[in-house]
Amino acid sequence: MTNELEERISIEIESRKEELLDLLKELVRFRTVSPPARNTNDIQHFIQGYLERMNFQTDKWFVYPNDPNVVGLLRGKSPEHYNSLIINGHVDVAEIGDEQEWMSPPFVAQQQGSYIYGRGVADMKGGIAGALIAMKVLQELGVTLHGDLQFQSVIGEEVGEAGTLACIERGYTADFAVVTDTSDLHIQGQGGVITGWIIIESKDIYHDGIRGKMIHAGGGMKGASAIEKMMKIIAGLQELERHWAVTKSYEGFPPGTNTINPAVIEGGRHAAFVADRCALWITVHFYPNEDYEEIVKEIEQHLYAVASADPWLKDNPPKFVWGGKSMIEDRGEIFPSLEIDADHPGTRSLINVYEHLLTETPTIEMSTSVTDGGWFGKANIPAVIFGPGKLEDAHAVNEKLDIQQLVNFTKVLALFIVQWCNTKKGE
Repeated sequence: MTNELEERISIEIESRKEELLDLLKELVRFRTVSPPARNTNDIQHFIQGYLERMNFQTDKWFVYPNDPNVVGLLRGKSPEHYNSLIINGHVDVAEIGDEQEWMSPPFVAQQQGSYIYGRGVADMKGGIAGALIAMKVLQELGVTLHGDLQFQSVIGEEVGEAGTLACIERGYTADFAVVTDTSDLHIQGQGGVITGWIIIESKDIYHDGIRGKMIHAGGGMKGASAIEKMMKIIAGLQELERHWAVTKSYEGFPPGTNTINPAVIEGGRHAAFVADRCALWITVHFYPNEDYEEIVKEIEQHLYAVASADPWLKDNPPKFVWGGKSMIEDRGEIFPSLEIDADHPGTRSLINVYEHLLTETPTIEMSTSVTDGGWFGKANIPAVIFGPGKLEDAHAVNEKLDIQQLVNFTKVLALFIVQWCNTKKGE
């Protein structure tokens, strides 16, 4: 890529700031709040049309009713020899809370000073708008790409519905992926999250009047309250959590970031019964170098050991239901971890473009949140999280995005696309 081409691309994007903001305003107008979800068909139809006008081949399919994914593919001139790239973003946004607390309607994006306000501007319709404008500028300037360029507009990230996983399962892959989610233009990896249900069930059901025979000497009734036995399970989880805090660490994370949160508990029939069932919903955070399948094994092994030391739990051991593809449909989710490889050619290329264009060194770190980026790591597709917006503005009332940061993101992404997709594989 010549200095002349770099300058042309940068100047062109700068001159299209209003077009970029108009596109973001248009994206914000689509009320894609999740939950309740099932409301993204219109915005995905809009994005599909935008991609097709740029000569992308598109694929649209429904992951859930009225919630489709859209993938656009722009074939390179010599894809077998040059690097391919995925640009990924989710179109769903967080709930707005009390609309009266917003200084302006949340789905009518407003510019005030150096910021634009509206639900989703930071998380993450700003990243989508920047990516679309970056690709449009390259197309209109007639820039040749030798490797394939793929844009994934996915659903469900806010509620763990893994639209990105659906793309991977459909066969979409590349040599590198950039998830344009909220990162304040830092280049990030992430830890992971998995939810799970721990269930204790009695083989027998007892009237509340029988309880005395269960708990007093000589009662002769080998029964127990599932709620009370869940207290032992919770204590076991706390022991394991403390053990992890002492024995595990990962650079970039404060000690003890790997947590086991007992989030929701459900149990019992009503007051006339001894509780014969109790279910605990937990949220587990783990480090980037850990896989959720191994984490699940650690927890189960520990709790089976706890149960084996209890006369009743030994015969009524806990059952487990892990993860899920939707917090809405099956009350469970998985966000795999993503280790960032700072020496990977794709990461190095992005760093180089950032340094050259913005004349500063980017921050390379681990996100304190989770995104769909982990699904690329799980699929062995090298990836980073890199997008505009600050995490403290995501999900917030009066969500905002720095306009110049959005412009800078668009420039960096456009130049990175040119550099990466015109680099031979293996170089």
